[in-house]
Amino acid sequence: MPIAHVNGINLNYEDHGPADREEPVVMLAGTGGPGRIWRSHQVPALRAAGHRVITLDNRGIPPTGPSVVGFTLADMTADVAALIERLGAGPCRVVGHSLGGLIAQELVLARPDLVSRAVLMASCGRADALIAAMSAADIELADSGVKMPPSVTAYQQALQNLSPRTLNYEDGLRDWLGIFELSAPDPSTIRAQLGLEVIPNRLPYYRRISRPCLVIGFQDDLVVRPHLSRELARAIPGARYTEIPGCGHYGYLERPDAVNDALIDFLAA
Repeated sequence: MPIAHVNGINLNYEDHGPADREEPVVMLAGTGGPGRIWRSHQVPALRAAGHRVITLDNRGIPPTGPSVVGFTLADMTADVAALIERLGAGPCRVVGHSLGGLIAQELVLARPDLVSRAVLMASCGRADALIAAMSAADIELADSGVKMPPSVTAYQQALQNLSPRTLNYEDGLRDWLGIFELSAPDPSTIRAQLGLEVIPNRLPYYRRISRPCLVIGFQDDLVVRPHLSRELARAIPGARYTEIPGCGHYGYLERPDAVNDALIDFLAA
């Protein structure tokens, strides 16, 4: 993957082309998620629909740097803005999930000149008590130096991020548990990103967003419950809201066809 020196860091990104397409789709992953998370389902579907797709490893995800604690959501937003400018890709379409959704909505607010439209998946306009509690627990675990066995991390990830529909399908669940056991990040390696999702009430500011937005909620999401996503959609003028049933926080991986249909329909408008 190429490296761009932007905003004082070396940012790792991947341009999936075709390079001659205007308004590429820039995709932003959630906490601890590398840019390659989009390769399995979203990149192929968007490319088949004729879109140029740019993915990246957010600040704090190696090999993008720095990984030290101390940067902010504003820093991550500025990273994306600088990359879009460096690539001459603006205005572009931006898609973000969870923390990536927070980055996307801050970007469209601060730099509307760089964004033509945005999709915000499992995102919110304020952190409630549960989001704050989960974040505090993740930080405490990362700072404790305790290493959880991969099998424990796997089932916790499954319970937190998948829907009952998936959890009750035993053959498929075994595959998910295997994936989580092999790929779940060590909290200490993503420590720098932890806590950035605990935002104050930004809903009044998002009423100034002037670009078309689609907010996608996942019906069984236990991390960002759908009412928080609906609340965000109500705050953004003219925003569309769609809620995808039968999936949890990782809805774009659980029900990729439904998510991709919603993305392609909105991005083509």
